[in-house]
Amino acid sequence: MQVPELIAYLNGAFAPLATLQVPVLDRGFLFGDGVYEVIPVYSRRPFRLLEHIRRLGRSLAAARIDDPHNEAQWLDLVHKLVAQQPFEDQSVYLQVTRGPAYPRNHVFPNVAQPTVFAYADPLLPPAPALVQQGVSAVSADDIRWLRCNVKATSLLANVLLRQMAADAGVTETVLFRDGLLIEGSASNIFVVKEGQLLAPPPSHLMLTGITYDLVLELAATHRIAYQQRAITAAEVRAADELWLSSSSKELLAITELDDLKIGNGQPGPLYRAMYQHYLDFKRDVMRAKDVP
Repeated sequence: MQVPELIAYLNGAFAPLATLQVPVLDRGFLFGDGVYEVIPVYSRRPFRLLEHIRRLGRSLAAARIDDPHNEAQWLDLVHKLVAQQPFEDQSVYLQVTRGPAYPRNHVFPNVAQPTVFAYADPLLPPAPALVQQGVSAVSADDIRWLRCNVKATSLLANVLLRQMAADAGVTETVLFRDGLLIEGSASNIFVVKEGQLLAPPPSHLMLTGITYDLVLELAATHRIAYQQRAITAAEVRAADELWLSSSSKELLAITELDDLKIGNGQPGPLYRAMYQHYLDFKRDVMRAKDVP
């Protein structure tokens, strides 16, 4: 494995990513006992950083891991990490585990020092062909645990579901539970029917991403009718348009699901309008100098 020459952060110090090491007894390594957050950065400006840090705090609280930093310290850490990268647009990854403990035991250790790790990758926009032509997806039953609103590092089920899409040569796996749309293996999913945008409502079964929130904000701003409600599998397959959103993929149209066309098999008019609103917002707000 070749590790790029980037500066990362581990437990209070910045150092080359390739040199960082954690103990093999770290509970994040043994149990996936940790949480994480991914923050998009545009023109070296983290987007809605405070919202991401607060979501990380909620995940830490749900996992009963002591938050090793206050908000000001987290903000400072991220800004310092961003400043040391060679690229303008970045995807910052933050991870906190419960830390190393001996002996291996499912029960929390009496004393534990959380392990804090952070690094950044270049953030690239989706390829123009994907925006213009849309992407394909497969569907599957949601086999994940019942606390998907916690951004936990124990992602084996997501990995298997995402690999299902890769094995099929498509972009995403759309997940259903008890006949209802939940989300994608690594994205949120939206449905368009008769000019109305539909979104699964936030619950413990899904992780409502920052981009999910932004899409609904843009819908409200531009007077696009939308509704957050339960969406059946039949409604998904009969949709006029189907979208996926994430911080890395931004907003893409799903034009084929399980080898069947969605709508006419092309990105629809509401998607094209929303994607332009997204691009305008990215230009005017995400890259703006006064973004907090």
